Amino acid sequence: MRSRTRSLLVAALISLTALAGCSRAAESPAPQQAATGPAAELRLGYFPNITHAPALIGDAKGFFAEELGATKLTTQQFNAGPDEVSALLGGSLDAGFIGSSPAINAFAKSNGQAIRLIAGSTSGGAQLVTTPDITAPEQLKGKIIATPQLGNTQDVALKKWLKENGLEIGEGPDRVTVQNLDNPRTLDLYRSGEIAGGWLPEPWSSRLVDAGAHVLVDEKTLWPGGQFPTTVLIVRTEFLQQHPETVEALLRGEQKAIDFAQNNQAEAKTVTNDAIKEFTGSSLSPAVLDRAFSELSFSSDPLAATFPQLSKDSVTAGAQQKEVDLNGFVDLTALNNVRQAAGLPAVDAAGLDEQG
Repeated sequence: MRSRTRSLLVAALISLTALAGCSRAAESPAPQQAATGPAAELRLGYFPNITHAPALIGDAKGFFAEELGATKLTTQQFNAGPDEVSALLGGSLDAGFIGSSPAINAFAKSNGQAIRLIAGSTSGGAQLVTTPDITAPEQLKGKIIATPQLGNTQDVALKKWLKENGLEIGEGPDRVTVQNLDNPRTLDLYRSGEIAGGWLPEPWSSRLVDAGAHVLVDEKTLWPGGQFPTTVLIVRTEFLQQHPETVEALLRGEQKAIDFAQNNQAEAKTVTNDAIKEFTGSSLSPAVLDRAFSELSFSSDPLAATFPQLSKDSVTAGAQQKEVDLNGFVDLTALNNVRQAAGLPAVDAAGLDEQG
């Protein structure tokens, strides 16, 4: 049986534990852990968003559980990446589907020790959507724009874009107020006219469009080829070292879920929508569901070559004080084993698998 808990009930305790863990990690490199065989339990985090469709499908269709075998799967849902980072660094989570910016932040907070990026999941599916009267960046002055959480992937993307367009962040008629809100709250406040829009992941950008918003910026237009990692899969380094077989089993389940999403889109939409309803209490309309899926692509390739730029973006947005040294951040050994077995080409770590 799958068990699910809500992160918000334990976020405060997790955060305190994570801070202690970060301090210890910064003192000295973590020793290499010996492999001990399959884990008794895998604690996996993800969001009830369409950008996490491979995670939702892998769980709901039993792909993860099937591949994990005797290893118990426990899942936990989050609204945004920073809370999930706290759970990972605090040791209450073993692996998590997460945005690119919080993944970098987790690596930085632990002095490059606590986590490793092991796979991609989703590209695309993030947009700045606003009231239709806003058609140019300067018209955002004096407006409130939402992001899911301080320092999450969309928060970083918005703040970088605002700065690149000469817009100051803060309160007042000549600045843009960035407000961090849970996604359902963003939709409610947009409908009531209290905010002008948000830089949001799917399905929330589509839900605001359905409520009358229009797309001011599609993040795909800001990246070469329209490809950028919206969701990736990270794992605690200690867990990866101790249980490589379990990590490989998780990746086999993810690849099955990605294949399912690519080859059975109609059913994939239904499975994803049903899972979102289970966790949030409401399902998506067919129009929102169709639009959201059309904005996304799914692949286990983490697009590792984009991460140095993403690290720079975090500095520009103020989420990091300095650019993160990403040497050792990526470990694609297990993923490429899985891809080879599935007849897929190996993916490149872009040199980020080397320890500095």
